[in-house]
Amino acid sequence: MLSEVLLVSAPGKVILHGEHAVVHGKVALAVALNLRTYLRLQPHSSGKVGLNLPNIGIKRAWDVARLQLLDTNFLVLRVLLSLSLICVYLFACVAEQGDITPEKVEKLKEVAGFPEDCGNHEHLAVLAFLYLYLSICRKQSALPSLDITVWSELPTSAGLGSSAAYSTCLAAALLTLCEEIPNPLKDGEATSRWTSEDLELINKWAFQGERVIHGNPSGVDNAVSTWGGALRYQQGKISSLKRPPVLKILLTNTKVPRSTKALVLGVRNRLLKFPEIVAPLLTSIDAISLECERVLREMVAATPAPEHYLVLEELIDMNQHHLNALGVGHSSLDQLCQVTMARGLHSKLTGAGGGGCGITLLRPDLEGPEVEATKQALISCGFDCWETSIGAPGISIHSAASLDAPTRQALEGL
Repeated sequence: MLSEVLLVSAPGKVILHGEHAVVHGKVALAVALNLRTYLRLQPHSSGKVGLNLPNIGIKRAWDVARLQLLDTNFLVLRVLLSLSLICVYLFACVAEQGDITPEKVEKLKEVAGFPEDCGNHEHLAVLAFLYLYLSICRKQSALPSLDITVWSELPTSAGLGSSAAYSTCLAAALLTLCEEIPNPLKDGEATSRWTSEDLELINKWAFQGERVIHGNPSGVDNAVSTWGGALRYQQGKISSLKRPPVLKILLTNTKVPRSTKALVLGVRNRLLKFPEIVAPLLTSIDAISLECERVLREMVAATPAPEHYLVLEELIDMNQHHLNALGVGHSSLDQLCQVTMARGLHSKLTGAGGGGCGITLLRPDLEGPEVEATKQALISCGFDCWETSIGAPGISIHSAASLDAPTRQALEGL
């Protein structure tokens, strides 16, 4: 069992192309977003396990001795989730990696006294932590005492993979603490990453955390948080694009709430109503994803040229028009596209649409004042806006000195 403080981070994700079409068997390209979630794990010997999530106002602590109570048939956890002490029953088979099911999670919510829909981040974040802590650390002679703080640059419920980044950070830190995988950070290094074999194990456990939170996730979000870069997803198969270029973007959150389920159903209904119109749209979006993948590979093989960015911009415009034709646009996204187009920039929605977030490609020749003016114009519309990049590194481990002061302060509770 390691005794040193561990500092890890994982990226969020955006869909570059292929949203909605992917539901119908087409290709989607998901890329790592360099807005990151950071985790600090502090081992100690107090007999307590602490979880602090300042972004969503969670601070919980449990006695290790109570978490240690293990029977052959079930694990009894006495968890302080509110002002009263309640019992949470986790059947022992749930603690086996890969054996968690939506039904068992629903049972866990039920006996925990959570609402049936249990949609709030408090409950889900706590459940995911407890599941991963107990599952990964149960092989130790005694469960470890520790404090974990997780702080994120990612907004929640925005379709940006915040829960996957959280689960990936938890999995990496707990696996490293319990020496299931080695700490790759050497003395004097600022940042390091694990081997491919270790990343596979991190990804598997991160997926289990995602299953606790979402029930039946695709696995794309945790794969992006683990591997970083860009991933191709089609009909359940995920493959990595080797060394994709890092592209600068503006990420804009319109802050308009939307229902992914309703939007997906709307596209399906439109396909049933107008099959000869909508099916070619989905095929065309698939072609856009494939062409984008080709251009990204070409940019890696040769020095990125202005012509590459012109093609990427055209693909963004075409995809946005297609998504509008599918019925997943929104006036807020139209406004985003108009504001950026007036400045010669190209934008599209990312994710489910109907509001939510959009991305704007920033060419390398853009001057700082131009980018800042665009940001301010979007903020004046009532949107949140970040200048960031896509194609970021996946789960990483850091020295304390490598983190900026605001991040260190957030993790240390200052």
